[in-house]
Amino acid sequence: MEQSALTTIFMPVALGTIMLGLGLSLTTDDFKRVLKYPKAMSIALTCQMVLLPALCLLLVVLFDLPPVLGVGLMLLSASPGGATANLYSHLSNGDVALNISLTAINSVLTLFTLPLIVNFSLGFLMDSDQYVPMQFAKIIEVFAIVLTPVLIGMTVRNKAPAFAAKMDKPVKITSALFLLLIIVSVTIRERGMLVSSFNQIGLPVLTFNVLSMTIGYYVPLLFKVGKRQAIAIGLEIGLHNGTLAIYIALNVLQNSTMSVPPAIYSLLMFFTAAAFGFLVNVGRRKG
Repeated sequence: MEQSALTTIFMPVALGTIMLGLGLSLTTDDFKRVLKYPKAMSIALTCQMVLLPALCLLLVVLFDLPPVLGVGLMLLSASPGGATANLYSHLSNGDVALNISLTAINSVLTLFTLPLIVNFSLGFLMDSDQYVPMQFAKIIEVFAIVLTPVLIGMTVRNKAPAFAAKMDKPVKITSALFLLLIIVSVTIRERGMLVSSFNQIGLPVLTFNVLSMTIGYYVPLLFKVGKRQAIAIGLEIGLHNGTLAIYIALNVLQNSTMSVPPAIYSLLMFFTAAAFGFLVNVGRRKG
């Protein structure tokens, strides 16, 4: 794939800004909260790290997806939740504090689990002559571009909380605009692929999104976790960081086709998350 301003400049800046915004909303207490909610945290992390990749691989096989699109969907399943999950959790009466903690923990853990899942997917789904694993240097690059802005944001919040609070909204708005621009850019750049592959990938992406939120919501309830926490977990697991997945597809794996599933997912999730919030609150009011 030819390099462009989108992949070499805009994507890293956009992802860095989004992660900076996440950092401005985090404190060390968000990481310590795992001790306060050990049951909810362990269930959520098990769903995120184990059940979702397994479910995604099953869907790839059942829908008989082309290998390159299958890897793109697996890449998405390995990506953590993001700020969007926190927003929808707030609107859906979820436990936002738990969301923030899960986002913080997931963002660190997936830096290690994501390369493992993606490399497994590449080896399992691609032919031997197409299999190019994520190189260690690229893994370090992703680690730096994700973790560094988060640490900077957390440092700013710790040292200058008033300034961090003042910048929180503008950075979130900028992050949302960046996400929109990324989706539009990928859509324009890959419009031919999006149109030709939507019949193949549209339903699998939608199915994965809906099942992710369903598993994230009902599995905690099955283990007697509170409803507000179950809502938070459902959204955290159901709304992935599509920007990170697109970045890795374009910059690390250098395969634009693999960015198609995350791009479609990033569009669909806004509608499915709204429907999820409505449905769980209808049930909540009736209960």
